[in-house]
Amino acid sequence: MALSNSDIKVEIREVSLKNKPQAMLDLSKKGEVPVLVVDEKVIDESLDIMLWALKFNDPDGWYSQYTETESKIALQLITQNDEEFKEWLDKYKYADHHPEYNQEYYREKCGEYFLVLETALQNKAYLMGENISLADIAIFPFVRQFAMVNQNWFDHCHYPGIRNWLTSLLDLPLFTRVMAKTPTSDF
Repeated sequence: MALSNSDIKVEIREVSLKNKPQAMLDLSKKGEVPVLVVDEKVIDESLDIMLWALKFNDPDGWYSQYTETESKIALQLITQNDEEFKEWLDKYKYADHHPEYNQEYYREKCGEYFLVLETALQNKAYLMGENISLADIAIFPFVRQFAMVNQNWFDHCHYPGIRNWLTSLLDLPLFTRVMAKTPTSDF
């Protein structure tokens, strides 16, 4: 979304993660997506790609609107998402692979981060205020994954701010545009 919103033209190559092309693995030893190659430089972290794109062109102020303090808060929310929430989310999504606890336990652990997000969303439309920000775009795909595990539970959960926030982001034409399926590539 950051690349598209920044109006950066890229060649999208959809890959099968079950059959990763050797050319992709040669570029990024992590063997994970996304991978962006710019002038022979490899950027293979989502946040780094987003920051690169927004430094190039940030027409809606997703990142450039921040003060230094706000930037730290946004990056802290993203770091907490990436380093804590995502681990619990994976266990919640694949609870049968993590039999130490049941799925409800993992959902409750995800809820610890949701309290942070719900608090951030009090009296405002987005995590950092009334406008979409880097934090929103970096975090909402993971909340979307969470919601999809048990949509009925999510639709009735006690996180109304998160539900409204997620719905508003899923309804963005930009989201619809970037989610268009592309054929799998051999690279």
